[in-house]
Amino acid sequence: MSKELKKIWVEPTPITPAVERELSAYSPLLRTLLWNRGVTTRAEAELYLDGGTDSGWMGAPVWQLKGMAEAVDRILFALEHEQSIAVYGDYDVDGVTATALLTEALNAMGGKAQSYIPNRFDEGYGLNNDALTHLHEMGVNLVITVDCGIRSPREAEHARSLGMDMIISDHHSPGTHLPDCAAVICPKQAGDLYPYKELAGVGLAFKIVLGLLEKRPVQNANLDEWLQLVALGTVADVAPLNGENRLLVRAGLQALGRSRRTGICSLMGVAGVKPPAVSAEQIGFTLGPRLNAAGRMDSALDALELLRIGTDVDMEQTLRAGYLAQMLDSRNRERQQLTREISALAEASYMDGGDDLLIFSTVTDEKSAGVVGLAASRLVNLFYRPAIVGHDDGETTRASCRSIPEFNITQALDECKELLVRHGGHFVAAGFTVRNENRDELRSRLMAIARRELGERELLPQLRYDMELPLNELRPSMLPDLDRLQPTGQANPEAVFASRQVRVAGARTVGSDSSHLKLKVTDGRITWDAIAFRMGHLSGQMPTTIDILYTFERNVYNGQVGMQLNIKDIQMHA
Repeated sequence: MSKELKKIWVEPTPITPAVERELSAYSPLLRTLLWNRGVTTRAEAELYLDGGTDSGWMGAPVWQLKGMAEAVDRILFALEHEQSIAVYGDYDVDGVTATALLTEALNAMGGKAQSYIPNRFDEGYGLNNDALTHLHEMGVNLVITVDCGIRSPREAEHARSLGMDMIISDHHSPGTHLPDCAAVICPKQAGDLYPYKELAGVGLAFKIVLGLLEKRPVQNANLDEWLQLVALGTVADVAPLNGENRLLVRAGLQALGRSRRTGICSLMGVAGVKPPAVSAEQIGFTLGPRLNAAGRMDSALDALELLRIGTDVDMEQTLRAGYLAQMLDSRNRERQQLTREISALAEASYMDGGDDLLIFSTVTDEKSAGVVGLAASRLVNLFYRPAIVGHDDGETTRASCRSIPEFNITQALDECKELLVRHGGHFVAAGFTVRNENRDELRSRLMAIARRELGERELLPQLRYDMELPLNELRPSMLPDLDRLQPTGQANPEAVFASRQVRVAGARTVGSDSSHLKLKVTDGRITWDAIAFRMGHLSGQMPTTIDILYTFERNVYNGQVGMQLNIKDIQMHA
């Protein structure tokens, strides 16, 4: 298989005259962008463009979430009777922010709440019986999970046998049998009436807090403090940025721009993120990876501690926040190097193995356990195949799975559940643990499922764009309309344009490893600077004329603001 995977450009469907009239209050560009994002009425446009300010992020009543009323009642009982509560989260950014948010809120309500996040290397993902026994021995009466637990009926049974109540809040897809516990909150469970199903784990934790505040108001509760955590966790978890998530993240980004939380400010400082303009892109590519690096390289507890350092702290806590932020920055650099190494090994293994429809690779280096998901994502991007990368610890293999829209990886794992110790996830992202004696059979079964589901399909990634424009029609005056799409991300992409038959006026590699491509492109009337990330290998084969797919963006360099094209794909002419 060639290194450069061909991509299919998908032309937009022309806007209908009826929608043109309905959205006539907006510019032609903005009308087209809204249409391409499924916005067809004036009311939908107003919510999309202006929602998320003031209380516009509130969404549907929290009581529509199945299990919310039971969960709130049980938590209020714990607060009123001074029972010990443990918030049990996951070690990724979604889980860590959800843990920080709910623990902080419960304590603000007078509760006795502590946090528990398992160690990725010693305990693995999700609930485990040893941790629950430990919490019981510490006197915990109530365990509340965030971002995990929906596929843990055995662990819920263990908690009940110890005399501990459990509330599970999780946004992952449920299994056949729900855990038997005090309450289960999951929008994806059968019978749930909540209209928006894509809340991240931290979004669900925030909903629990809103429910508690309705029943037990807290004077001067600062929701801005918690919306910051919602934005961090939702974006870092690559949750869809449409519907309610988009409104929550928009409000959270505004709160981050004026943040006084010492831990978050320290993190933004080491990452070079400058308020008040904090974007979803900066969370996804700058802040999120540093928070994730804690759990990937060692323990997520450092990230949790940093996020819980709030406002009005003393000098000792301020210095501690600075130290933790610097440490996460250092671990992120280590994570980047390790990811490159593991990805290269997995890539070479797949290239040697032929053109399978599913990639299944294992590594044994102990440090690699924290980056197998990143390696799997890289393989998907390179080869457009479902990819599984696992860490073999001698007795079991713990794996991360990333997939493509054509293949539901969690459903495939469900078909093999009798071979697995545990598994769970989403449509295109999942994880599992398998005993090594079952690993070869699991691999064979998954390969067979991939052949069944994908064998008749042409597997090429599709890139959708919003409109085709000649270069001379690009204007800085378009930026206000483009800005109104923010926050952009999963399910709400940036505006993408196509320009054809542009001439290459200059091309050179940039970056410490020459992996990026810097271009000047022209149509003979205007010339634009362009950057093509991870396309440096094309520099020696660049023809005179190309077609480009790109976003139009500001470029800030040495304090100067200019415009550039951020190229997403290049099609070459002979």
